[in-house]
Amino acid sequence: MGTKLILCDCAGTQDLEAEKIASACGIACSKVHTALCTAELETVASLMQDGDTVIACGQEQDVFRDLADELNIDMPGFVDLRDRAGWSEQSSDATPKMAALAAEALLPQPITPSVDVFSEGTCFIVGSGDVSFELADRLSDTLAVTVLMTDGASPVSRSFDVVRGQLRSLNGALGGFTLRLDALQQLKPGGRGAFTWTEARDGAHSACDIIIDLTGGTAFVQAPAKREGYLRADPKDPLAVERLAYEAVQLVGTFEKPLYVRLEETLCAHSRAEQIACTNCLDICPTGAIVPAGEHVSIDPMVCAGCGECAAVCPSTAITYEDPPVSALLSRMHILARTYRRAGGTSPRLLVHDAHGAEMIRLAARFGRGLPADVIPLELNVISGFGHAEMLAALAHGFARVDILLAPTTERDALDRELALAQAIAGPDGLSLIDEADPDAMADLLYAQDVPSPLADPVLPLGNRRQIARLSAQALNPQADTPLSLPENAPYGAVAVNTDACTLCLSCVSLCPSGALVDNPDKPQLNFQQDACLQCGLCKGVCPEDAITLVPQLDLSDAALSQQVLNEEEPFACVECGALFGVKSTVERIMEKLSGTHPMFATSDKARMIQMCDNCRVNAQFQQSDNPFQSNPRPKVVTTEDYFSKRKDH
Repeated sequence: MGTKLILCDCAGTQDLEAEKIASACGIACSKVHTALCTAELETVASLMQDGDTVIACGQEQDVFRDLADELNIDMPGFVDLRDRAGWSEQSSDATPKMAALAAEALLPQPITPSVDVFSEGTCFIVGSGDVSFELADRLSDTLAVTVLMTDGASPVSRSFDVVRGQLRSLNGALGGFTLRLDALQQLKPGGRGAFTWTEARDGAHSACDIIIDLTGGTAFVQAPAKREGYLRADPKDPLAVERLAYEAVQLVGTFEKPLYVRLEETLCAHSRAEQIACTNCLDICPTGAIVPAGEHVSIDPMVCAGCGECAAVCPSTAITYEDPPVSALLSRMHILARTYRRAGGTSPRLLVHDAHGAEMIRLAARFGRGLPADVIPLELNVISGFGHAEMLAALAHGFARVDILLAPTTERDALDRELALAQAIAGPDGLSLIDEADPDAMADLLYAQDVPSPLADPVLPLGNRRQIARLSAQALNPQADTPLSLPENAPYGAVAVNTDACTLCLSCVSLCPSGALVDNPDKPQLNFQQDACLQCGLCKGVCPEDAITLVPQLDLSDAALSQQVLNEEEPFACVECGALFGVKSTVERIMEKLSGTHPMFATSDKARMIQMCDNCRVNAQFQQSDNPFQSNPRPKVVTTEDYFSKRKDH
């Protein structure tokens, strides 16, 4: 028996067409109930026992979960049709959206990989004694507390440890903080009178599971609100300090830490041969979880807060987001758009939001106009990683518009950059960010929007984010006969070479991290494949002649997938054997500058070596009297006859 969708019109406040929903999303639907969470609770219990169920209610999930637990059956799924569709000023037209939301709820979602984090309750409090000692005394029964005093207060209790010093550095996260302390003094508990202290020493190291910062100054870590296990409050706010005490005691035990992103080091274009190239992720990470590690970067999964910005701006797809992966996100967008059209809808709009946006939608539905019937909400854990590839893919799936509803805490750096890139590719009319904190104003804005025509023939872009962006861009620009101009720092583009300055030294080829620049082993030639170019700038930075310029653009033609010659010259023929080698213009230039003037090339024989291939040059040097490869003569082999000769001589 398949999954069944259990419908409820919530006391008759919304219209539900069970047959149309069932037909469009391919699922069996119950009859439309009116009070499943109260008067008809026995009915829903019977339906839940018959097999897998999805209950069309978002508000009373706890009631149905408790019921499933009481019946000892599998937990049902849930889909909120009422707040997101039924409670709308255009509720009579909401059936296609309801079908789309129901179909999305049936999609299996991948499990985000995770790792266990262990916290034994070792707590380190930093702050002045008047506040820290009182907090430490309350926590000492539950946590192993150490206080780092920042003033000269005198400790009285020995229920917790006290030290003095300066916290120089702090790294790590919940269950794995490491500290470096200077001027550290430990308390001497013995003797009468006030406690005394050991001699100060620098460079002390310690570790703990939880940090409580009561200094009231600059935080010891980047993005302190995102660092798990790092608790911080204004020491002058007793209520905030009390809240820290409650939060701290909850941070003992084993916790599941999602591994939000995955790094493929071989694809990273951070640097080559100690030449820095791409720093996008390093520049944008709000928590400092990403650091250089040679030719690639390294990501600390314990510090990573999962904003996804690094994956959005990574030009090489070395960093990919896993919560959810892009393939799962594309599947959700595809099923939403396809089911909406199948149910009779024509021009759906996509509203991407997080938990804050979900609450905005609920408030707008309960107390205001609700969402327009053609606006399909797509909730993500975080929206800051919704990059240009995802925006373009949504339009390619057949959405007429894509709007991203910002929250007060949303990291905007990547979104602003990615939106500009997506608009340069798809045009400005179908993409926008909504920065509105009032639910009614948000709804009014959506109702007042101009809705452009969606893509007539939607496509299903697949692959990594670069491939998704390219396939989507081709579908959205079918008539493009010239490359699309892109903003500076775009991850797509061409390389322009000044052929008058380029000497074909091929330094750029040897360091290109993506293989976009390629040489020709048979002749002096610089080739370029535009589709592979990351615009990382390494070739430009390493070129000794400053002959390279980056051109941000997106060539959607097949020419971008094949190699094109950027510069080539005639090779030089060896004066001895005739073999082709080097670049003719370069050899002639060297001859002109060095022959007869440089001490090493004062004679014609020396100068002639410049015009020889490697093999002939080595052979010529070997034949010279000052042969650099010549070694001392081999010693004469001593034979038996030599010994007899010596005996005769004596």
